[in-house]
Formats: sequence, structure tokens, C-alpha cells
Amino acid sequence: MSFLTSMFKTEKPVIGMLHLRPLPGDPLYYPGGSVSQVVEAAKRDLEALQQGGVDGILITNELSMPYEQHVSPSTLASMGYVIGALSHDLSTPWGAEAIYDGDATIELCAAVDAQFTRCNFCGAWAGDLGLINRDFAHTMRRKAALRLDDFKLFHFITSEGEVYLNDRTTADIADSLLFNCLPDAMVISGSAAGRGASGELADEVRERVGEVPVVCGTGCRENTVADVFAHYDGAFVGTCLKRDGKLDAPVDVERVARFMAAARTARGE
Repeated sequence: MSFLTSMFKTEKPVIGMLHLRPLPGDPLYYPGGSVSQVVEAAKRDLEALQQGGVDGILITNELSMPYEQHVSPSTLASMGYVIGALSHDLSTPWGAEAIYDGDATIELCAAVDAQFTRCNFCGAWAGDLGLINRDFAHTMRRKAALRLDDFKLFHFITSEGEVYLNDRTTADIADSLLFNCLPDAMVISGSAAGRGASGELADEVRERVGEVPVVCGTGCRENTVADVFAHYDGAFVGTCLKRDGKLDAPVDVERVARFMAAARTARGE
């Protein structure tokens, strides 16, 4: 039994994504943006996710495209403000992520008292936004200094938009990550939000990492959740819970409820 059971009350949790609207400083924030509008949209999405029955929630700045390698203070301040406005309504285990800056994510989560996060914490990557080189030793020392002793880290071992800068297999990367970085869980994603992750790859990784949970990062849908759960220990779910299945649309409570009904059936509940 992993920490997933104690945190989410199930070994195969569905963690619903709460994507914040564009924030101050983001290119898509202008014209006409306001933080109050971001808060109101987030409250509506939170209500839909919780009413629909997800097992957990991850709050992210998903619409802060193009993403920053070093998330700006204005973004972190805005995320902290919005999460603070949601705090009294959060009744589900929840986390936060400042895409895609592991150090900024740790600082944010310490400030808002989040329970978990996911991020590209480790490795060197290349993609549309340039070269990314993570210093995970520094990240873990910030985590220790901030006394996030029970805080859980879900590590991406594949990336939605980047490639790892070496010729090792994903299973080999997971194996070395297990030794060097002691991840709480590992996340395998597809090539972008809403695009499915490989079940076969999850099986290969699982053979190498033992009891560490392997979670689907993208692309899990109502009609695929049973197959996803056959390979993975849970899933982060976002796009398919939105109105018309569009990334920038509001969360649709009926879609959430249907998805969770399918997930409970797949879990044998």
C-alpha cells in the first residue's frame, strides 16, 4: 500500500486538474484580464470538480503559455492570492504546481500549505522553449529548509513538450531516478495535455521501480480509464473534464461525474 491510499483514500486516485485562467504578466491575460475573474472561474471549476467526485485536485497555471523556465514573482504572487481565495472551499486533498519550475513550485506549495505537487524536477531537457537543466539537489534542500516533511512529489519522467538529453530508455531513467532522487511517485505523460500516455511504457517502468506509484499524466478519458488503471496507479485528468473537451473551457460537472462513475467501475467499487 502506497501513500496514495492514506492521502486519497484509494490506490488509484483520479486527480482533477484545476487550470487557472491567464494571470497578470501572461501574454493571454491581456486585454481585459483581472485577478477577480481568475478567482471566480477557479471557484466554479473547484465546485464542479468536488461535486463531480474527484479524489484529489492539482491547481496549476496551465494557461500561462508560453511557460517560464523560472516562474516570475508576479505569477507566484497571483497563484498564492487565488489559492488563498479558494482555501475555505477546498475539501478534497489538493496540491499546486507552478509550471514548469520545480523550485518555484516548492516555494508556492510551502506558502499555500499544499499537500503534493508534480513537476519536471530532474534532468536536462530540450524543447520549443529552449534548454532546461534542473538542479534537484537544490530543490530538495529548499524542501528540507521549508520543512515540507510530509509533502509528496510526483516526478515527471517523460515531458509533454521536451525530450530528455541522453540516450537512455525511460525505464533506465526511472531506475536511476529511484536511486538518486527518492521520488514519492512517477508520472508518465503523452506529448501534450489531453494526449494519452503509453500503457506499455508504464509496465516497463513499473518493473524497475517496485512499489513506487506510476501515475498517468495526460490523456486519460472516460472511455479509456479502465485500460489506464490496468497499467497505472492513478491519473491526473484535465482536458476531458472541460466543456466540449477543450483545454481553455470551464470544468463541466456532468463530465466529471460520468468520468468518476467510469473510474469507480474500473476500480471495482
